[in-house]
Amino acid sequence: MPRSLYRYCFLFYLALMLLPQIGAAQEFPGTSGEILIKSSLIAETNQPAAGTSSTLAVFMEPQSGWHGYWKQPGSIGLAPQFDWQLPDGVSVGDASFPVPHTLMTGDLMNHVFEHPYALLLPVEIDGSVAPGTTLPITVDLNYLACRADACVPEQSTLALTLTAGDGHITQERKARFDEWRRELPRPLGSQASFVTINDARLRVSIPLPASVTLNDPHLFVDTDNVVDPAAEQIFSREGDVLIVETQRANAWPVNSPPDAFEALLSLGTGTGLSLVSHSGDAPAASTTGYQSAPASSATIASATGEQGSSTLLLTAFFGALLGGVLLNIMPCVFPILSLKILSLARLTGGEREARREALAYTAGVVIVCLILGATIIALRAVGTQVGWAFQLQDPRVILVLTLLTAAIGFNLAGLFELGSINAGGKLASQGGVAGAFWTGVLAAFVATPCSGPFMATALGAALVLPTFAALTVFAGLGLGIALPFLLLGFVPVLRRLLPRPGPWLANFRHIMAIPMFLTALALAWVLGRQLSNNGMIASLALIMLLAIGLWFTGLRQRSAKRLSWLPAGLAAGLALTGSALVPGAFIPQAVDPNPLPSSADTRSLDFNANRLTELRQQGHAILVYFSADWCVTCKINEQRAINTPRTQQAFEQAEVITMKGDWTNGDPAITTFLEQHGRSGVPLYLWYAPGATEPEVLSQLLAPNTLSVLASQLD
Repeated sequence: MPRSLYRYCFLFYLALMLLPQIGAAQEFPGTSGEILIKSSLIAETNQPAAGTSSTLAVFMEPQSGWHGYWKQPGSIGLAPQFDWQLPDGVSVGDASFPVPHTLMTGDLMNHVFEHPYALLLPVEIDGSVAPGTTLPITVDLNYLACRADACVPEQSTLALTLTAGDGHITQERKARFDEWRRELPRPLGSQASFVTINDARLRVSIPLPASVTLNDPHLFVDTDNVVDPAAEQIFSREGDVLIVETQRANAWPVNSPPDAFEALLSLGTGTGLSLVSHSGDAPAASTTGYQSAPASSATIASATGEQGSSTLLLTAFFGALLGGVLLNIMPCVFPILSLKILSLARLTGGEREARREALAYTAGVVIVCLILGATIIALRAVGTQVGWAFQLQDPRVILVLTLLTAAIGFNLAGLFELGSINAGGKLASQGGVAGAFWTGVLAAFVATPCSGPFMATALGAALVLPTFAALTVFAGLGLGIALPFLLLGFVPVLRRLLPRPGPWLANFRHIMAIPMFLTALALAWVLGRQLSNNGMIASLALIMLLAIGLWFTGLRQRSAKRLSWLPAGLAAGLALTGSALVPGAFIPQAVDPNPLPSSADTRSLDFNANRLTELRQQGHAILVYFSADWCVTCKINEQRAINTPRTQQAFEQAEVITMKGDWTNGDPAITTFLEQHGRSGVPLYLWYAPGATEPEVLSQLLAPNTLSVLASQLD
């Protein structure tokens, strides 16, 4: 996929987020509504004279680790957007940007500002404006705040009031604006030229005295569809001419190539030269002339970016594949796999049937993983902080899954049969290709709460890859989940190891109803954590309604009555309708964030990134862990390794502080923190030893004595 297409998709999603009706996105970062890039509007003079021009500055102050974008953001990103509300007789021109610097993310190039910077704009006061006239100026500013793992659209409304006067400028204001002007690029003063080479490359000739020192130069092209921002830039000298060769953009208009383009040459010393390059003759790059030393960042990035991106993709893909295989033995997936075990044991159609079912099951798993992955990528592209298993943070999804798993359990227990229901309700319990496909869909969907070994790092890496590469990783996860059954379908030797069909199947089917009911019970417990007591009672009522409908259907089936499926259909329709309405009707109850014994209450805290930084600076030993009520692995670790008398006693003696992040209902601050550590889901366990610069990332499956041993080592 061309990089320009990445950018256009990126801008499309961001445009949706910047619509006025959702302008509240500026408070979405998740850290108590903080502004990631603070903006302010400043006038060089508060009394501009009529008939003259003065300057306005939009001053941007990014938080540490965040950056804003130049007027041509690069492969991805978004330049600031201005919407001015001006009084009669006042006009504001285009913004002048300081010299940006480059930032490579994977194989994508960004043109950014990571430190405070000012955008300078000329403001004209018409000569007809009477002295003393009040001039209120307002601008709605939309911009993008990004860092390596997240982007957040922000919006601010800036305003100031000027008064038509004598144009007096204070010394303090003059010094400040002069400093900002020194950061702007200077005009080249000569005309540059460019030619195309081999229909793929561009050579730019820039008149520049040989005495001008270059240190890591870079050519920022302002005009779209001229060059590939991420391609290497090769610099050489030909006397007093600087030659730049780079890759032409994939979207270069072949039929109507540009006659000229605007650009900025960064000399690498904080100085930049603005230029216009016209189509014409440009000398060939010299093999013996000047080569910037050290090599330009673009050259280095291009030389390693493609190889590094491919390596990252392969590593993430195989990590997701192996993680998906291991999910089959996790407690959150195994109950669903009992359905597939039954279908494999019943196979009587030979090799062809086995392969068809294996492929159908694989298709169901992979499609769900791709849909979930694409949804995550789309939501993150518009600034929404979500991670793996985001859908389980919605109680409506939990309720639907509870209804589905309960219905499957009742079917396995023999309460009713789905053979006579022909209105699309067979889903996972039916046999054949359709049953295999829907079993795969259900297995993949229920697998999302789990984040087993290898999988978390792989999915975290996927979220920083380009869209197609990221979807490849999500497909690898689905392939890993389905791989055991794919092998059983295509390798007869493995399939012959399964027991042959017989009367035992009926008993085994009834036994398999138990893990399904346990799964439904676990989902109902999660609902109890997400909803109020009344909401939980209403949800149980819906489950009972469905069970009654299925029971009546089973009675009519045994009596061979017509339309035996009608009670189940009506009950299912009412239950699904209720599942969409009930959760929103009840305010979720507060989740107890501190399940530790009361003796440790003073040393157990809710997760807060700022508080964590303070505690680390004070030299405390800290366990930070992230959990969710729908994460079975998380709960097992809490019961056997965290909330145990042995661990708590060791923590109390060593004065260890425990900080827990609850991700049950989603929390953008937690999502951001997880991504900073290469994770897209829970669990995550971090051990901060006193004075350590980086935390120790613990295993996702904690041994009972892991934490107590760490605490004892502090003595």
